[in-house]
Amino acid sequence: MMKTPALLASSLLLLSQACGADLKTFTFTSDEWTEGDPPKEVFVVDGTIKIAAKDGNKAVMVSPDNLVDASAQFAVSAAGDSVIKAKVFASKKGRSNPRFGVAVHGMSGYRLIVNAPKKTLELVKSDETLASIPFTFTTDAWLWMKLEVRKTGDEWTITGKTWAADAAEPVEAQIKHTDKGLKGQGKASVWATPYSQTPIYFDDIEVGIEAAPETK
Repeated sequence: MMKTPALLASSLLLLSQACGADLKTFTFTSDEWTEGDPPKEVFVVDGTIKIAAKDGNKAVMVSPDNLVDASAQFAVSAAGDSVIKAKVFASKKGRSNPRFGVAVHGMSGYRLIVNAPKKTLELVKSDETLASIPFTFTTDAWLWMKLEVRKTGDEWTITGKTWAADAAEPVEAQIKHTDKGLKGQGKASVWATPYSQTPIYFDDIEVGIEAAPETK
């Protein structure tokens, strides 16, 4: 969905403030892209991912035609703090439920995952679930997801939260973890597994990263 310049600037500022570092910020509004194959700004790692019409706008769509852990990366690689915020729309079909989320720091980095089949919100790294809380997935409704990873001293703090698209962002994180061995490098991404054989949509994707120092 499109944002006005004032709202966009405000949103990116909040991303930067959230990480407590001087972040380089990016926003990806699908309405600017042509339907069909994704543009170069969307680096598809796996799965069938298209730009498709949704609710009168356009969004990044994970197609159910290819039942894999689909993922696509955005922006440039972080060298430190990183945050991603995105809006997600998914559906259940019968007893089948989808799985979806957002991630930072590359393919082996942290992922915030709505695991609807298990009715949990999970923090995952390298396919290991490090934290999990009960979570009720609402089908056919837009949901905000936000994952933040920041370093203080020699320790990284990883926080995640979700909230309904028509609600205010909660102050407190729903899930939290600490890590002392994180490299903090890699791109932000979105993930989805369409177990319910219905499309999963991502929109209003915003990324803030601490970039590597420029070399002269």
